[in-house]
Amino acid sequence: MDLIKILAERLSIIVTIALLMTKSQVFRRYLNSQLNKRQTLTLMLIFGVFSMAGTYSGVSINGANAANTSAIGTVSAGMLGGPLVGLVVGAITGLHFYIFYGGFTGLACAISPILQGLLGGLIYWLARDKNDDWKVGVGLGIIAQIMEMAIILIIARPFEEAWNLIMVIAMPMVLFNGLGVGLFLYIIKTVYHEEEQIAALQAQNVLQIADITLPYFRKGLNLESAQKAAEIIQKISKVAAVAITNKQQIIAYVGLGSDHHFIGQPFMTEAGHKALRDGKSIQISEVETECKYPNCPLRSAIAVPLRPGEKTIGALILYRARRGKSIIDVTLAEGLGKLFSTQLELADLEHQKELSVASEIRALQAQIQPHFLFNTLNTVVSLIRSQPEKAREVLIFLGEFLRRNMRQGVSFHTVREECKHVEAYMAIEEARFSNKLKVDMNIETGTENIILPPLVLQPLVENAVRHGLLPKDSGGTVSIHVHKDGDSIQIIVRDDGIGISSFKLRDIFEGVEEEDAEIGIGLKNVHRRLLRLYGQGLLIESILGVGTIISFRVPISRSVLRGVTL
Repeated sequence: MDLIKILAERLSIIVTIALLMTKSQVFRRYLNSQLNKRQTLTLMLIFGVFSMAGTYSGVSINGANAANTSAIGTVSAGMLGGPLVGLVVGAITGLHFYIFYGGFTGLACAISPILQGLLGGLIYWLARDKNDDWKVGVGLGIIAQIMEMAIILIIARPFEEAWNLIMVIAMPMVLFNGLGVGLFLYIIKTVYHEEEQIAALQAQNVLQIADITLPYFRKGLNLESAQKAAEIIQKISKVAAVAITNKQQIIAYVGLGSDHHFIGQPFMTEAGHKALRDGKSIQISEVETECKYPNCPLRSAIAVPLRPGEKTIGALILYRARRGKSIIDVTLAEGLGKLFSTQLELADLEHQKELSVASEIRALQAQIQPHFLFNTLNTVVSLIRSQPEKAREVLIFLGEFLRRNMRQGVSFHTVREECKHVEAYMAIEEARFSNKLKVDMNIETGTENIILPPLVLQPLVENAVRHGLLPKDSGGTVSIHVHKDGDSIQIIVRDDGIGISSFKLRDIFEGVEEEDAEIGIGLKNVHRRLLRLYGQGLLIESILGVGTIISFRVPISRSVLRGVTL
């Protein structure tokens, strides 16, 4: 009974050591399978020291220190680290026993830990999904201890002393070492699950914050988006305070210390400076030593840079109301920093895309052919004497056409407005060419207020008139059909003109630019813009001598791009 009581006390010490081991950052990285060679060696040493502690805690019986709990470390090392880790830890434990304790069981107790480590490694190989199961650990600890008893009986001499020793220590050793391995693995599994829960919670927080802040960061990093993001982060993460900075000053602040940490103020802590300077996250455990305000409630901080692309444009700083470092807050801050940086980079790319589209629209708006204007004015002059009312009507349409064509910064507008632009253009062309041109519009009810990008319809109609109908002596008809098709609207521009050859169609889709290209730049411009906005451009079918059909789709749900003015 005395031996059982002593081993129970020793086991409690070993379990305490196991709990302390789980606080090691190397050990926690091991749980997440992030070890390099150097860290693997460190882990071997940790388990080796753990196993030697089990030997030191042993009880001397008949001149032998065989009653110990070293098997807990060796078996666990093999189960968790594999055969190599188990072998090395077993060799360390066995060599330590042989040199410092020896006795008639010295050789047997030097060999046993090696085999116990390999036994644990066998489970690592054969049942990886069970290598941290405490029930498997209890069973393997019992087997390992029975194996050690057998080795002592086989090797230790004289046999009678070995037998008498086994009669005394067998039951307590089997019981406590089996229980010890099970407890150790239970502790490991509990810590591992805690790590998973923390990671899952942080990932959930990061994704929730990113989802809510996405609409704000789409506008880039400014006072409004930064303040909204800071409020959301502070509310969800429960940190003491949140600051967002640009390269010079605080642009958003929420939480404790807002009476002396506020918008427009230069950084008061070194964390922000270092994050901006080095482009890496930085933790400061004693903020109050840097803040000049005497009663600052902030005690520690983690700052991460905001890097959309290759340049650092600001920093995100999370403050805590207590000293020390927090892995949880570091994980949260770094996750948010990366997501915000990505959001800002996408916002910048989107802005560049919008500028590109806007410049193309302005180029198209400025693309009023001089001869079109001169010919229209000549038409008006010729009508003034014979048909003054018709001349007045043409001038009104010309003014409407020019007003719509020359507007800068035009937002996405409706199908109705786009058709009005087409009507103004066609009215002018009909006046110029008398009865040669006809237009037919068929707009399905309910599509009139659906939003379109500006100047996508008029260039198609102009192309049909200039390159399809006017070359024919008899002219022709251009028809426009707009109708819903599922979650999109389909717009079709059809003419019965001379058609387009396959070579000229290739110029549009392959982006060939020719000075004297018969297909205008407006058609190519529309095709490229539709591709950029919706991922699909113009579909053109043409038969020489028969006519051309140009169609495209605009997804209704994506027909408004965040209300951006182009």
